Amino acid sequence: MPFYNRIGQIPAKRHTQFRKPNGELYAEELVSTEGFSSLYSLIYHCHPPTLVKQVDEPYDVSPKAAVEKNMKHRSFLTFNTEATDRYLDSRKVLLFNSDVHIGVAAPRKSMTDEFFKNSDADEVLFIHEGSGVLKTIYGQLPFSYGDYLVIPRGTIYQIHFNEENNRLLVVESPSPIYPPKRYQNSFGQLLEHSPYCERDIRVPEQLETHDEVGEFKVLIKQQGLIWPYTYATHPFDAIGWDGYLYPYAFSIHNFEPITGRIHQPPPVHQTFEGRNYVICSFCPRLYDYHPQAVPAPYNHSNIDSDEILYYVDGDFMSRKHVERGMISLHPKGIPHGPHPGTVEKSLGKKETGELAVMIDPFYPLKITQEALNTEDASYWKSWVD
Repeated sequence: MPFYNRIGQIPAKRHTQFRKPNGELYAEELVSTEGFSSLYSLIYHCHPPTLVKQVDEPYDVSPKAAVEKNMKHRSFLTFNTEATDRYLDSRKVLLFNSDVHIGVAAPRKSMTDEFFKNSDADEVLFIHEGSGVLKTIYGQLPFSYGDYLVIPRGTIYQIHFNEENNRLLVVESPSPIYPPKRYQNSFGQLLEHSPYCERDIRVPEQLETHDEVGEFKVLIKQQGLIWPYTYATHPFDAIGWDGYLYPYAFSIHNFEPITGRIHQPPPVHQTFEGRNYVICSFCPRLYDYHPQAVPAPYNHSNIDSDEILYYVDGDFMSRKHVERGMISLHPKGIPHGPHPGTVEKSLGKKETGELAVMIDPFYPLKITQEALNTEDASYWKSWVD
């Protein structure tokens, strides 16, 4: 989120001497995006962040397409994905293209003896079930049901869960993830008509400086491979940092839906954007208030984008059968719309309690075997009454 933040101890001027009580220099690190031309932060380490003791052989985690080209409405019941103890093992990519990877995770255990760093992509972790703390060099971010955790690429992190029943929607983005540009002024401030504002953003807190030496395993994802690195110092050894680049949390429950007299189009629900895709939040809201309004969405043709809906909670007036954690995929090129009978059923309704995350990529998605393992194979026929 592009607004300035600082925590801990930092020198008065950047790139100047900053010493420990024993007279040694702290190690300054610039963490930047898009070269040196976009967001960045300056971190001050107790030890240089370059002390590598060992690099083991990498292993491949890149998604494999079981369906390269799709032209059929599909549905996946992701809560059927098996839970596993280890966080990284639990992450399963279901749908992907060169702009975005969409998957789920069901980890039972916290990360205690290893760290993860995604050098390929920014991440959005949507917390469907569970709670805990995201720990990084920037501090701690407590999270719970309904939180989006936005983690810039190159951030080393650990996730600590409070319980074993955890369900996450995972989005990986090779391009930076930002709030929609139309909701920002030229300085990056969220405008008055934005459905959320800076007060809703939670930034890292409780910086813990781990001035420790030893062996610390950091699993680094780069070019679809996981590289096991062993560092000689603790990854969270910062005494302080400042800048515009850091992980943050935003709760879907703080999204304020934009409503009108007649049905509003999906872009009013937009929450984030990356290159060639958007992320939207469908939240409880009042229905349209024109006396002849049709609350259910009209049939629409996906000419320029696939449409993915991840169903979180509540009732969906446009669908006959929805399960928590269900993903629907409506591909570009063919129309989709409300199920038979749901339009008439929606007439006169005053509000909806639906909660969902929508992702619209502008280029077609490939489907993995992990997705097909959870597919409701009859979904494409569900519009035939």
